[in-house]
Amino acid sequence: MPRLRFDSVKAAYAKKAVEVAEQGRPSEYFGEMVFNKTAMFKYLPQDVYRKMVDVMDNGAMLDASILDAVAQGMKAWAMDHGATHYTHWFSPLTGSTAEKHDAFIEHDGKGGVVEDFSGKLLAQQEPDASSFPNGGIRSTFEARGYSAWDPTSPAFVMNNTLCIPTVFISYTGEALDYKAPLLKAISAVDKAAADVCRYFDKSVRKCRCYLGWEQEYFLVDRDLYMARPDLVATGRTLMGHESPKNQQLDDHYFGSIPKRVAAFMRDLEIEAMKLGIPAKTCHNEVAPNQFELAPIYEECNLAIDHNMVLMSLMKDVARRHGFVVLLHEKPFKGVNGSGKHCNWSLGTDSGVPLYSPGKTDKDNLRFITFVVNTLAAIYRHNGLLKASVMSATNAHRLGANEAPPAIISSFLGTNISEVLDHMENTDNLVRILSKHELRLDIPAIPELMIDNTDRNRTSPFAFTGNRFEFRAVGAEANCSPAMIALNTAVAEQLVLFKQEVDALIAEGEIKEDAIVKVLRKYIRYSKPVRFDGNGYSEEWKQEAARRGLDCETSAPLVYDRYLDKESIDMFAKMGVMRENELVARNEIKWETYTKKIQIEARVLGDLAMNHVVPIATRYQSVLLDNVIKMETVLGDDEGRRLSEENIKKIKEIAERVSEINRLVAKLIDTRKQANRIESEREKAVAYHDRIAPMLEEIRRHLDKLELVVDDETWTLPKYRELLFNC
Repeated sequence: MPRLRFDSVKAAYAKKAVEVAEQGRPSEYFGEMVFNKTAMFKYLPQDVYRKMVDVMDNGAMLDASILDAVAQGMKAWAMDHGATHYTHWFSPLTGSTAEKHDAFIEHDGKGGVVEDFSGKLLAQQEPDASSFPNGGIRSTFEARGYSAWDPTSPAFVMNNTLCIPTVFISYTGEALDYKAPLLKAISAVDKAAADVCRYFDKSVRKCRCYLGWEQEYFLVDRDLYMARPDLVATGRTLMGHESPKNQQLDDHYFGSIPKRVAAFMRDLEIEAMKLGIPAKTCHNEVAPNQFELAPIYEECNLAIDHNMVLMSLMKDVARRHGFVVLLHEKPFKGVNGSGKHCNWSLGTDSGVPLYSPGKTDKDNLRFITFVVNTLAAIYRHNGLLKASVMSATNAHRLGANEAPPAIISSFLGTNISEVLDHMENTDNLVRILSKHELRLDIPAIPELMIDNTDRNRTSPFAFTGNRFEFRAVGAEANCSPAMIALNTAVAEQLVLFKQEVDALIAEGEIKEDAIVKVLRKYIRYSKPVRFDGNGYSEEWKQEAARRGLDCETSAPLVYDRYLDKESIDMFAKMGVMRENELVARNEIKWETYTKKIQIEARVLGDLAMNHVVPIATRYQSVLLDNVIKMETVLGDDEGRRLSEENIKKIKEIAERVSEINRLVAKLIDTRKQANRIESEREKAVAYHDRIAPMLEEIRRHLDKLELVVDDETWTLPKYRELLFNC
């Protein structure tokens, strides 16, 4: 392809790397754009401040009488930080966020306006519910929906707008977002965990759910991105032969960060910290131009809001640096895709982590109790957990040799596995090693303290020392569906566990004996979900099927797990979602899957017929002209002998163009047939089974033509440009 001029662009951004303003220490500007407790203390009356802290820290009911005072203080703070508008910021079932901006103005009665913001406007607004996916809960003409303030997630100022985190519900009360069921799931697991914790510490009043996500992403030069219609429209390259060099030398992971990227990362970290996102870690990931950012863990609801803010912020900051952020799980074929590892844990209100071993038998029994019940929940609902992370985009990543397989299992490590195996067969507790020493025969290196478990990167749900790491979540996904399913499943399991223990105690069993007896039952029950081996192997897929784990890989069929009787009963019993809400969400999942593949099919057809085929036939004409001239000058036999390679190329181009024409026509016809299917589920299945494979078949011919056509003639940026221009 004709080379784009990068030198002046790179020089400009290299200069910007030096010009990134020094902001001082992070502790000095962290959270300055957040209406946090520090801001509340300054801008709210003392009694109002105390009530707000009680709501945020203890889950107290919000006193409606303080709404106007909170709104006035929030408005004053926001305007002092440059805000001119406010918005209810929510997460509809599109997977992204939504916001409608209103100015801080009302009529003053004299023909002018005054800046105003009431408690009523803070607490509730009415976005158009019919314009968002609702799965049939609301008809097109039934537009009323409500957004309601979530005071547990602080408001923040972004782009001169006060953003107020909210839930989004229909006129009839069904959740139309991710936050409403998330808050219910968190509440359910907090209560269930606290009830179990009181077996070991009667002073526990409440438990908290924590999340630390790790966000992977790709950066590509904006000029190159704009020259790839597939990247612009779908977020991934629908064609493109792999670069001669990609990640095979393992030289990018944890490597030196390019200066232009480092400037972007520094800028992003500063902006993130101002918004209260505790950005901690950044580094090169495995694939070229792939990177990662990870924060310090936070309370689950806040962590998810922060991740949604960050994904939006990344795009804005990247634009300033001449980049585009790619969050698609598999933007480039042949190199690692991107995930969002979710480090999940529970802790008590006194700060005791429930997934950390202790120094006493009682502490260790509590630790084992929560590990075993989590394993039981994962085993009982392993298909649902997979459904919570499955999507048309993440399906490209799951099961590849870079990410967890599309089978939910849990890695525990040797030490914890031995503890559970021992406990399964004896009443005695064994000693759990929190860490052990490792001595290196290098005098200058001190002894290392090694965790009680190694890591297994092939495990979708691995125990990593004091938490479980749910590694199957996709990079562009909202973490909420995974956390809703996980927290609800664990809450249900803890409730079942407590009922069984209480029943044994009522029959006269000693409490500790009752706990151990029930734990031994669940250790045996959950054993099929424990796997410490290579999750990538074919042997594991066969073994997992024998164990009864869900091995389905078709996204539309995986979604069925939401509507299993066990799932419907669980969500209803825990008060998280009703059956009609689950049915509606599945309708949206199937419809979204279909639309994603449909868009990809249209884009690939356009690329093939309006870009590649004309380019290939134009080059074919050049080759034909060369062959004819060679025969004219040198004679038919000699000219044809010297043109053999060109003749081979001419024939290959002709054959591949013919196949592309045939396949694209077939693709269009197949799509038309699938579009006539009324059932969203069956339509999604048809797109998965019949249309998605055709995209790969067409791609194979396009990628081969990329190798045949002269580089100067090829107009689309190739992988070597896209992956090595930072």
